[in-house]
Amino acid sequence: MRYFLEFSYNGTNYYGWQIQPGAKSVQETLQKTLSTLLGEKLEIAGAGRTDTGVHAKLMYAHFDTESYFEIAKLIHRLNSFLPPDIAVSDIIPVHDDAHARFDATSRTYEYHIHTKKNVFLENLSFQHSRVLDLDAMNLAARQLLLHDDFEAFSKTNTDVRTFICKITKAHWEKDHDQLIFTISADRFLRNMVRAIVGTLIQVGLGKTTLDEFTKIIESKNRSKAGFSVPAKGLYLVEVRYDYIKTPETDTAL
Repeated sequence: MRYFLEFSYNGTNYYGWQIQPGAKSVQETLQKTLSTLLGEKLEIAGAGRTDTGVHAKLMYAHFDTESYFEIAKLIHRLNSFLPPDIAVSDIIPVHDDAHARFDATSRTYEYHIHTKKNVFLENLSFQHSRVLDLDAMNLAARQLLLHDDFEAFSKTNTDVRTFICKITKAHWEKDHDQLIFTISADRFLRNMVRAIVGTLIQVGLGKTTLDEFTKIIESKNRSKAGFSVPAKGLYLVEVRYDYIKTPETDTAL
């Protein structure tokens, strides 16, 4: 049978999601633990890749197994054996062709900034103490919804076939000394969110105008965009599927 694994992780101690030689990854840690507990060699495929230091409040991966298990007991055992920075919240039976990556209809990320030194957020948020114009940043963020080619915010020398993404949400909110940027799209390019945030910060500082921000998007040139903010402030917070029920949808399994 095929199952979806629902989990979260603090990415501080990992070189991203994907297995890579000589580096500690979330995928390898989960895969080894699951294989050990089920007594068979398993491979898990994730909903996407997160870079070194990036976190996930909600992530999915799928795996196939011939083993019988009680879901609640396996979740408990996984959380007992996994390190403290990875937590499994659910195991969901799905149809045999379900795919954690290709079946995802949308993904949502948050980027967290704190404006005052906070020792408890050091590895979980980006400190930026200069005053930012949030209204200007939100005006610029709305422009993202009017475009679909985001090569200007993509990692250079990437092997993707297209830079087309459909962004459906992009906005900033302030919560006391924290700023949170939320962005949703059908897909994301490598380094895309961090480059967008860095460019929006330039808007918030008054260094880039709204018109210049639009021209950056249209330029399709990464060198025209702003800096890439640190990975530690980035969180994958939601992945949606047509066949998995979430709190905001009535779609049944």
